[in-house]
Amino acid sequence: MSFFSPNTKVSSPHALQRKLLLILLTSVTAVSVLLGLLYNAGMRQTLMDQLNSQLRLATERALNYSQGAPAVNSRLDAPGQAAGTLTARFVDKYVFNGGVLDERTGVLEQLSQEDAIPMVDLELSTLREGGPFKPVRAHLTVGDYYLVAVKDSGSNGILIVGLPLHSTDLALRGMAWLTLFIALILIAGAGLAGSWLISRSLASLKRVATVAASVAAEELDSGKVDLAQRVPAQDAIPGTEVGNVGNALNAMISNVSTALTSREKSQAQMRQFVADASHELRTPLSAIRGYTELLSATEHFSPDGQRSVDRVLQQSARMSSLVESLLLLARLDEENAFKRSEVDLCELTADITEDFKLTASDHHWIFDCRTPQTIIHADSASLRRVITNLLANARKHTTAGNTVTVSVDQDDQTDEAILRVHDTGEGIAPEFLPRVFERFTRADKARSGSDGTTGLGLPIAKSIVEAHGGKITVASKPGDTVFEVRLPLIDPEIAEEMPKAAV
Repeated sequence: MSFFSPNTKVSSPHALQRKLLLILLTSVTAVSVLLGLLYNAGMRQTLMDQLNSQLRLATERALNYSQGAPAVNSRLDAPGQAAGTLTARFVDKYVFNGGVLDERTGVLEQLSQEDAIPMVDLELSTLREGGPFKPVRAHLTVGDYYLVAVKDSGSNGILIVGLPLHSTDLALRGMAWLTLFIALILIAGAGLAGSWLISRSLASLKRVATVAASVAAEELDSGKVDLAQRVPAQDAIPGTEVGNVGNALNAMISNVSTALTSREKSQAQMRQFVADASHELRTPLSAIRGYTELLSATEHFSPDGQRSVDRVLQQSARMSSLVESLLLLARLDEENAFKRSEVDLCELTADITEDFKLTASDHHWIFDCRTPQTIIHADSASLRRVITNLLANARKHTTAGNTVTVSVDQDDQTDEAILRVHDTGEGIAPEFLPRVFERFTRADKARSGSDGTTGLGLPIAKSIVEAHGGKITVASKPGDTVFEVRLPLIDPEIAEEMPKAAV
């Protein structure tokens, strides 16, 4: 088990880099759009003010030219007018005259009757609003024009003067495209420069994250763990955000390493104590059993005395079994090497199941080998103890008449051998199930049975299975309890070179 939960999601520095870059690009884009809109709005206002000023001057020239004639002047080509200037006169809502100065030759060209309709609407709406100078935009056959209608005292009609909008619109459109192009260049440049600067700034954070990930990947519950990983000194200088994180991470790793070292030392001392105590207790326990058996065989006791002697024999035998189990656990914790060889799991399991059929005939025993020749690399004696413990557990904690099914199978996807022990007993209580493989936990209260247990059978089985690179699990509900052992299958090429274990 690693320091962090397997489901823990550690935020990647790349995610932070993408967020910062997105914020930068969003900000630059927003500023570029705002500045572009303001710049184009300002330029539009400037150009329209210039156009208004030019239109006012053109209107004054047209009025002066019209009023200076002794009679109604039919000519509209007032001197000084710019190329493209439009001039029209209305009398009693009919077009009296109208023309446009050609932009190339400066010659006055007559307007078509089609242009009279929008200009009539223009002069009516303009005069009704009461403004002597209120230019409006109009679309004519000769193009888009900026027009203004004023009263013509020389003809007692309406004089309309206009300037073309083509050059103004072209200038505004060009400025809009130029602004867009500059904004795109600015955003792209900001993205490239920002990506480089952010990546450079977060390089130290990436190194800190790498150290944190390597520590998180350590199996800290495996026993001896040497946490040599540390954040580099240049990334752990207090005073900056990354430096504070790196310094704190180094301090945390040092504290964890110290705690692991202390734990390992304490566990080693405890294992040594248990091993020494178990070893020392074997001799006096053997002596107690021997002398008690001798007394039982040579002396005549009353019925109560004989029961007491038998009780001493039972308890000394139970204590001897407990001491042997503790000694075995201590040796397993020390990771002593097993005498491994090629073991046929089907053959071994079938042999043990046959023994239980004879010794526990009050249960129904079924053996099912679904995949013959299930070969594993294991210590035969230790594996026999695992299977025996599982079958004995099923016998002890189920009432007579229940069925125990022992099956052997293979998982081709994971290349594992699968041993299942299924019983139809009363099941394991849900509150006890998570602690079933803990030492000195007993299922007497959770499952019915008469045989006393030491609470070490399943922990021993778990230690042996894990030492072989496998795993053991349990699932239980009333009438359906399954212990499953998974062990790696042996490589067929290696199996030919290994000795076979005697079952």
